[in-house]
Amino acid sequence: MTNKNAMMCDLETGICGPVGEENSVLELIDLTVPNKKVDLYYVTDPICSHCWALEPTLRKFVEEYGNYINMHTLMGGLLEKWDGFADVANGISGPADVAEHWREVGDHTRMPIDGSFWLEDPVSSSYIPSRVFKIIQQHDASLAPVFLRKAREAVFPFNNNIARDEVLIDIINEIGLNGEEIVKESHLPATQASLEEDFTMASQLGVRGFPTIIFLNEEQKGVKVVGARPYEYYVQALKQMLPNENIQPKTVPKLQNILEKEELLFSREIEELYGLDQQDVASFVEKELAEGTYLVDKVLGEKYIKRNK
Repeated sequence: MTNKNAMMCDLETGICGPVGEENSVLELIDLTVPNKKVDLYYVTDPICSHCWALEPTLRKFVEEYGNYINMHTLMGGLLEKWDGFADVANGISGPADVAEHWREVGDHTRMPIDGSFWLEDPVSSSYIPSRVFKIIQQHDASLAPVFLRKAREAVFPFNNNIARDEVLIDIINEIGLNGEEIVKESHLPATQASLEEDFTMASQLGVRGFPTIIFLNEEQKGVKVVGARPYEYYVQALKQMLPNENIQPKTVPKLQNILEKEELLFSREIEELYGLDQQDVASFVEKELAEGTYLVDKVLGEKYIKRNK
């Protein structure tokens, strides 16, 4: 009879253990993995200005508490077309009205927003970049949030119309995919159907505005946080969902690692991540990053750092 628990000692590896099991010489383990996780649904849109304003807070939350969540990003469908569109609450009935609203959001949150392209070359529909997001999500889910971030950088501080194919192609190429192929695929009816699945899910979650973040536990009970709220709101929501877990934040990675991943960070984002005052960011960056590895620039009065490739 075969002994399923047969043990042997291997002279080469210096390991005594079960026969046939592979053992890595250096193996990373993590004993802090929680017993339970919650599903986090982030309902957003590529041209949602308050979603752009939420970037510093959401990044910090995910860096510190990401091991407690399974994150799902859903497109919400902010602007299908201008014919018949009206945002009465913000006084928006046409493209020209968006520019002023965006600038107010940027000035208030210090996540810079230009928005002057609305006066000359407005986005015709946010469904266009949303469909691209869905295609990338299907090709490589890890690159979908990278695309979304770069699309937001393009449209908000750097004033590019991300409903234009040529702009989208450049962004997609930058993240290492074939921009022309993906944009072409995004125009197919099947991609719109995939996007509408996100709309349906958002509707089922009771979402009526963006950003909305919903935490759901195993019992499908949840907490909904509507709007760009302070960091503490999201931590409290997570703790409500996991009352029996000893929830502790992870240490935020060093700035060098964050910049390697993100490639571009605004001062406001660095302040939020590391608990800094605005006037202390420059000295912090000089201390944390090696000379020649980054560039410092400014847009609309706000400084940002960019990885020197």
